[in-house]
Amino acid sequence: MRSDDLCPPGPGEGDRAKRGGGDSRFQPRQAVIRARELRKTLSKPEYHLWQHLRRRPSGLAFRNQHPIGPYVVDFCCLSERLAIEVDGIVHDRGSLPQRDLERDRFIKENGFRVLRISAQRVLADVEGVVAAIVARAETPLHRPADGPPPRAGEDT
Repeated sequence: MRSDDLCPPGPGEGDRAKRGGGDSRFQPRQAVIRARELRKTLSKPEYHLWQHLRRRPSGLAFRNQHPIGPYVVDFCCLSERLAIEVDGIVHDRGSLPQRDLERDRFIKENGFRVLRISAQRVLADVEGVVAAIVARAETPLHRPADGPPPRAGEDT
């Protein structure tokens, strides 16, 4: 029996260490790195809102600073495909409104609904904001009762 067989694996090694898997060469994409940084530096409104959303209101699970493509949204409910953005006064300046529109378009094209909430509203009434988020999350995307409409050129 070799001496390294008696030693438990080091942190992160597990059984894969013997097969060369202990030292992962995986490089997270830039949005994941940015999301990890943002989780450590939440703004005051984001922090207050997160303290309520992390308790899973109405059984809904939310993620904090979640990447969607190249963007990072403040909060996300994956089961309901809802992205939540807390906007401070900075979002009204310079080119940020245009960038927000492009960002929202990308997120919507990837199957998410976007809900923008002002930071002032969060600080003034966080419980009301959480209730509004839950109501929006529980409202499904528009789905016709009879199924999808017929395509152009098809008989009805």
